[in-house]
Amino acid sequence: MRNILQGLARTRNAIFSRIAAVLGASEVTPAVWDELEELLIQADVGVETTLELMERLRRRASGEAILRADRLQEALVEELRALLPDPPPMNLGGRPLDVILVVGVNGSGKTTSIAKLAYRYRQQGRRVLLAAADTFRAAAMDQLRIWGQRAGCDVIAGPEGGDPGAVVFDAVQAARGRGMDMLIADTAGRLHTRFNLMEELRKVRRVAGRALEGAPHETLLVLDATTGQNALSQARHFQEAVEVTGVVLAKLDSTARGGMAFAVAHQLGLPIRFVGTGEGMEDLAPFDADDFVRGLWSEAGRR
Repeated sequence: MRNILQGLARTRNAIFSRIAAVLGASEVTPAVWDELEELLIQADVGVETTLELMERLRRRASGEAILRADRLQEALVEELRALLPDPPPMNLGGRPLDVILVVGVNGSGKTTSIAKLAYRYRQQGRRVLLAAADTFRAAAMDQLRIWGQRAGCDVIAGPEGGDPGAVVFDAVQAARGRGMDMLIADTAGRLHTRFNLMEELRKVRRVAGRALEGAPHETLLVLDATTGQNALSQARHFQEAVEVTGVVLAKLDSTARGGMAFAVAHQLGLPIRFVGTGEGMEDLAPFDADDFVRGLWSEAGRR
């Protein structure tokens, strides 16, 4: 099982090691400021978030008389951590059945993330059922069945091209009937710019609420960390359509763009709940902001 620190290796080695080198200079010069800004943007922290971060650092440098670059690095670490507020606890537990709706574009790692979530909760003693509500793609339903078997979970599916809402409704009834205490539902993942997809997702959400009062209790958006700032655009569309409650950052181990986590958390106010740190079933780690920020600088930065 790989942790966040290991999953951040590419981001750390490609970008943040260079930032550490720049901030290892003896004094803060205009060139240091320019290079720091450029590297943060390369790490996909995002232009808007980077400019705000730089403004905060400049104010601190002025107010605290920061002249040495190594002291500026300490301030940068603190400001990066401030961009990742601690999220509230997930709205799971304390009821007979929890329903999690999982959304995201095709190819984001949605199906594998669902399987990893299911496996994780099964390891905690939860009785998990999966719903294949991406009925528009037979391959999606087949893929979920395969991953469901690996996670040790049954999958409720409908006919290809059928009503996704009906699948979710039937899955809620099946979960109740089988004594399950958690249902995780896959959803369609065509391009987020397609208006009909968002309408379909809104419908699925409404149907879940009719099938079980208060459902879905969590709506998790899976974002592919390798897509950088495009993920931010995706997040905005999904957030508007289905009231996303948290983010699963998939494929973190495959990218040097891990900085986009700061943009997602800061600009959208969405908590990052889990990060994908590898291809194994156990390679899904709860997001820890302290470990994440420390992991950008050194894998040895454990508590």
